[in-house]
Amino acid sequence: MLKYGNFERLLHNPIKRRNLIVGAGVFTGLAIASQFSHQRAIAKGRFSDYPFKLGVASGDPDDTSVVLWTRLAPEPLNGGGMRPVNVPIRWEVATDPNMKRILSRGTELATPELAHSVRVVVEGLSPDTWYWYRFIVGNEASPIGRTRTTPALGSNSNKLKFALANCQNYQQGYYTAYKYMAQDDLDLVVHVGDYIYEGGISPISPTIPRQHNSSEILTLEDYRNRHALYKLDTNLQAAHAAFPWILTWDDHEVENNYANFISEVDNEPDQDPAIFLQRRAIAYQVYYEHMPLRPFSRPVGPDMQLYRRLNFGNLATFHVLDTRQYRTDQPCGDGTKERCPENLDPQATITGKAQEEWLYDGLNKSAAKWNILAQQVIVAQIDRTAGEGSTYSMDKWDGYVASRDRLMRFLEQRKPSNPVVLTGDVHNNWAMDLKANFNDPNSAIVGSEFVGTSISSAGDGSDTIPSYVNSTDNPHIKFYNNRRGYLRCSVTPTTWRTDYLVLSNVTTPSGTISNAASFIVEDGRPGVQRI
Repeated sequence: MLKYGNFERLLHNPIKRRNLIVGAGVFTGLAIASQFSHQRAIAKGRFSDYPFKLGVASGDPDDTSVVLWTRLAPEPLNGGGMRPVNVPIRWEVATDPNMKRILSRGTELATPELAHSVRVVVEGLSPDTWYWYRFIVGNEASPIGRTRTTPALGSNSNKLKFALANCQNYQQGYYTAYKYMAQDDLDLVVHVGDYIYEGGISPISPTIPRQHNSSEILTLEDYRNRHALYKLDTNLQAAHAAFPWILTWDDHEVENNYANFISEVDNEPDQDPAIFLQRRAIAYQVYYEHMPLRPFSRPVGPDMQLYRRLNFGNLATFHVLDTRQYRTDQPCGDGTKERCPENLDPQATITGKAQEEWLYDGLNKSAAKWNILAQQVIVAQIDRTAGEGSTYSMDKWDGYVASRDRLMRFLEQRKPSNPVVLTGDVHNNWAMDLKANFNDPNSAIVGSEFVGTSISSAGDGSDTIPSYVNSTDNPHIKFYNNRRGYLRCSVTPTTWRTDYLVLSNVTTPSGTISNAASFIVEDGRPGVQRI
């Protein structure tokens, strides 16, 4: 393993990092686990309504297994509407969409502790194969979902096609992008955060076409009901049922712009770190309940293992990052600011020490043709003031210059094969070159970054381009677009192609989709090129 200290010696730039982790003692008395763990199981569910209203999903595929998910919730916006007892759910996996050729079946308990959600890790599957699945409880059957395994590790796969999605504020638009995504020819979906938004109810208006179901969410039931509201969207359900997903979070799954154990929102009841960590523990628990994640991600208090690595044969490796849970506080008071001393602090980190070591080790050992960093906030430097003067967003990698410098030096010196960064968060489309030194336009290009716009957050958008998106202030920016939609990435051993699929509008459910631009990256030639 390439150790953190060894890497720093390699780059002749030793650093230190203060420990930001709060001990578990602050959680004395925090009881997220239900008192119902020893309740007897019931053979048949007696439900007030159809129990599979939240649909089905699959995720984190590998070459022989995949995770299947559902949740029993006959009254989704009322805590689920389930009695506090364990319920056995049968599951089936078939090789045909009509579920006639059953390959595997079993039973899993849906427990009150996990809001009657279940995840099944189906093993013993064939590599690079499509499967269909469903859940059954009593006389009720779930919708049928489709999923797939990845090519065998070490095999020479010739193609991969996936969508990049993020930022789906329920109130600010319809999920029309997911309708089109579900109809696309894809292998999987990558979601890089802001799956839900934690805020309260906004008044209906031309820019707010639908409403949240409660004031700002703080409690266990609040978070469960909010996730259920989002999962009730039929277009989102269709995209989940069509493909396996790889997911990571950003901030709104807990609270806007939080950093580790630090709450960033003023005038909130959770400014004390111990209290905020209780809220974080609740939010992490409910996120796990609603996502097709493997069991190792089940949170323990306020801690949840989300960074992980998934392979698609020898063609691509996804290095899935978590830039929210371990970061130091945003410098300079957060926001968009001029540089301050804290902005350059070598002890500041956006990934945390352990995750940074893990990332470098994985990149150093990777045998994949394409190394994909699926993560939350923009890596490339962006000067957000046109002309004289410079300002930067402190919540992005721009706020953690030492972290980014280490990553750029690693890419320059160790040269992992074809690094491509996938990003969300900002509700715009961007295509950018990653530079060894962003302050020197002549420095080496060491990678490529594709930033996907939101599914719905910030409403319809516009065709306006900020004045700082120009070749003088930010010469590494090759494309900007402020419409909603998703990215479609098509990967072969020789070429990566990204299509920027955008919607005419999201404030009505009838938006149409078109391709705003396409870019390629060639094998062995870092940097984006417009088609």
